[in-house]
Amino acid sequence: MDLKSLCLDVVELSREVGMNIKIEELNVSRDDIEEKSLNSLVSYVDKKAEERIVERLSELLPEAGFIAEEGTSNKKGERYNWIVDPLDGTTNFLHGLPIYSVSIALQRNNEIVLGVVYEVNQDECFYAWKSGGAFLNQKSIHVSQNEHLKDSLIATGFPYYDYERVDSYFEVLKRIAQNSRGVRRMGSAAVDLVYTACGRFDAFFEYSLHAWDVAAGAFIVQEAGGKISDFSGGNNWLFGKEIVASNGLLTKEVLEATKRI
Repeated sequence: MDLKSLCLDVVELSREVGMNIKIEELNVSRDDIEEKSLNSLVSYVDKKAEERIVERLSELLPEAGFIAEEGTSNKKGERYNWIVDPLDGTTNFLHGLPIYSVSIALQRNNEIVLGVVYEVNQDECFYAWKSGGAFLNQKSIHVSQNEHLKDSLIATGFPYYDYERVDSYFEVLKRIAQNSRGVRRMGSAAVDLVYTACGRFDAFFEYSLHAWDVAAGAFIVQEAGGKISDFSGGNNWLFGKEIVASNGLLTKEVLEATKRI
């Protein structure tokens, strides 16, 4: 399989879908919003975007199955599965906030081998394929070289439905905020991850995330030279609903904090 060629096809698809999402921003209304669960919003825009993604990816790789947020396809592949979030940052989108993205990853057996995240409003497409490095709009990207938390900008996401660990989370957030250059909450985990990949952020952590939120972005971080783990430093980040991404140099300091959550 030519992963580079396939990745560039997915880049093209992500841009197409992203532009259609941007157009729909002018048309969607509060009446179109559905609440899947507590504070988990969706609209026809998410669903139509996912339908188009599933249709096109099925053409590109017919044997692959899907792990897709809106459940457009429940097909499971024996070797290949696409992990799809058609609109990461739906709440931002529905409130007119300009940070949301299309996120697509390809899993081969138990390994991610391709990832694309398209941030629509800045027209920035981040992408990577196995052992090929990471790119932003055709330019190679790398994680930052900051070695200390005090010199670093950190990203996170606030809990919006799973409040079981919220007290310990905010204690950790306080500690990191007091010992870094600041903490940012963008509202799209995929964007947080690719911003870490290109050095805008030095690290990112969050819990209560799904595979489609993190698969593509985390893989891009890895291909950009960064490190990915769960809060304990292990590898259960894809389906374990917690993730730490860093430039690698900050991993120890960030994990010292997140292990308390």
